[in-house]
Amino acid sequence: MQLTDTHTHIYYNEGSALEEQIVRCRENNITRLFLPNVDNESIEKVFHVTDMYPDMCYPMLGLHPCSVKDDFKEELALIEKALLAKSVVAIGEIGLDLYWDKSTLPQQQEAFRIQVAWAKERGLPIVIHCREAFDEQFALLEELKDDKLFGIFHCFTGSLEQAQHAISLGFYLGIGGVVTFKNAGLDKVVEQIDLKHIVLETDAPYLAPVPFRGKPNESSYLIHVAQKVADLHGIAIEEVANMTTQNALHVFGM
Repeated sequence: MQLTDTHTHIYYNEGSALEEQIVRCRENNITRLFLPNVDNESIEKVFHVTDMYPDMCYPMLGLHPCSVKDDFKEELALIEKALLAKSVVAIGEIGLDLYWDKSTLPQQQEAFRIQVAWAKERGLPIVIHCREAFDEQFALLEELKDDKLFGIFHCFTGSLEQAQHAISLGFYLGIGGVVTFKNAGLDKVVEQIDLKHIVLETDAPYLAPVPFRGKPNESSYLIHVAQKVADLHGIAIEEVANMTTQNALHVFGM
């Protein structure tokens, strides 16, 4: 059995803490980790880990919508410079976030358009962060859609209708710890979605699954997400691992 964490910030750990988490991943059959940065300052951290574990950890680069400030074009220029210097497997995480600040929506939209263009030029998927902004995000995707636009809706927590809309646009749904939360409602959505549309993730160190809810998350906890998805579909965890890993390898072109 091989599990794939399609979204983890494991690079926030250093030294022995990082090594111990990698060991626990291997003990739980989590053999691939995909690492998104969030801003210019996190680029070096991402590449430090992917260079240390090149057969296990893979880099993505993008500007997180919460990092879109007045100087976002300067930030984007630095990230694009890094893209020219190193190979990555996706542009992400990018998207829209209206949870904290709705006033930056125009800048977030512009940053998203620019980064989608990067992905299309390079034939790469995008990894979307969308919080409190599904209508605005779908409008952008409808505007930009073509046969070069594809990727993952990271940390998907929307309704069945929103899930189907994302899938129709060529996106996989990134399912993480929220699916294990008792009253989140995501479990009711996931049980109605064919596994061919799903990839697994942790978003570590955030959103730890039950039984670790409220504590720092880590990629080794992906086993609990996989088990919950297996239970919802009434199948063995090995089948979930196989299908979601195949999906991950497909979207990342591996």
